[in-house]
Amino acid sequence: MVIDEETKIASHEDAGPGYRFLVLDAPKLASVLTPGQFVHVRVPGLEASALRRPFSVFDACEGRVTVMYKIVGRGTEALAKARVGETVMVEGPLGHGFPETCGGVPLLVGGGYGVAPLHFLARRLVAAGKKPILFVGGRTKDDLLALDRFAAMGVDVRTATNDGSAGAKGFVTEPLDDALIELRQKGEAFELFTCGPDGLLKAVAMRATGAGVPGWISMDRHMVCGVGACFACIQKIRLPNGEEYNARCCVNGPVFKAEDIVW
Repeated sequence: MVIDEETKIASHEDAGPGYRFLVLDAPKLASVLTPGQFVHVRVPGLEASALRRPFSVFDACEGRVTVMYKIVGRGTEALAKARVGETVMVEGPLGHGFPETCGGVPLLVGGGYGVAPLHFLARRLVAAGKKPILFVGGRTKDDLLALDRFAAMGVDVRTATNDGSAGAKGFVTEPLDDALIELRQKGEAFELFTCGPDGLLKAVAMRATGAGVPGWISMDRHMVCGVGACFACIQKIRLPNGEEYNARCCVNGPVFKAEDIVW
């Protein structure tokens, strides 16, 4: 059941150059959200007729919901001006998220602010006794976000940047491939979970299907209504019988099985 909760801003701070953390007192939503789902936020300061903005859930615990967002347009510029104590209407939980169980070593792969839902997932996996490995890539070190928060949970963090300013120089798939080789040599099972730009999502999906292991892909599509009415967030998906159909990421996703996605 979708909840439209009146929340209050508990904190609002920088998360990196051009990024912000918004923490909301939202006890109802925090109790029902699962990793990979998203929320629809009515942005304070915008006219009443303005559409809500969708945001991945960075964390949900102890009665609070955290989103991490990038300031990219009118809506997020207005949101960045919101102050502690202001009231914000938030709708959720929306969409289908990641499974919270994993049959082997959880390998989390993110690019840019695609790490947002992976943080919430990591928290749940750690609580279940798993030891996730996080692979994060970006153009420069400024694109590597919230790494300290993952490390604080005991997550093994491995990074790569295109310019070599942090971690390995190159694409994040390079340290990922090294880990895959190591896990295969040890005979350890693993699953892949990813969120980020399309190129990264496809690369991770191909590795999952190629290895014959579960892969869970959070598709980053432009969502407008958030409830499946506008058909703006279409992703072609393959059904078990081989037929293809246009799924709506907001209601059928945003997380899909790697083998179901038609690239």
